[in-house]
Amino acid sequence: MKKLLIVSLSLFVLWFIIHTIAIVIDGLNDDINDNVVADVGVVLGNKVELNGVPSKRLEARLDRAAELYEHASIRSIIVSGGVGKEGFDEAEVMSTYLISMGIPEENIIKDSNGYNTHLTAVNSKLIMDELELESVVVITQYHHITRTKLAFKKIGFKEVYSAHARIFELRDIYAIAREFLAYYKYLLK
Repeated sequence: MKKLLIVSLSLFVLWFIIHTIAIVIDGLNDDINDNVVADVGVVLGNKVELNGVPSKRLEARLDRAAELYEHASIRSIIVSGGVGKEGFDEAEVMSTYLISMGIPEENIIKDSNGYNTHLTAVNSKLIMDELELESVVVITQYHHITRTKLAFKKIGFKEVYSAHARIFELRDIYAIAREFLAYYKYLLK
């Protein structure tokens, strides 16, 4: 019995390591390139600071979206988030930031009900179906890309590309481990 437990635990640890490496590799390898122009880039929300400005993580996501827009890799941007514990509507803050970077307001669509990855996927699908748009680039932290693409594909998106925010933090260690469990939660949903 003890040997079976050790073997089982060893296999789980091995699977965790392999899957975690795959998540990191997938997240760091953006599949949007010069040959791809997507209808929409969806920026997933994140913390807004107490003074109402995007956190460094959220700012990095928005900077990446602005870069893709400026390079004509995406035609418009959906900013998706909810009202966080700080009391700010993430989508509003994100929109204001992008406008300050020179992105035309008419090319920014706000989703203030994107409280999690699943809701962002659902809301993006509704918005894009209404506007008759199909291809999407998800823009988030590298460790969040694999699960986000899974969520969008499960909702019915056929063309899902990805671009990661160019920021690395110590807290990514926790976030990468969390993504292992979160991925399977979404897979089995």
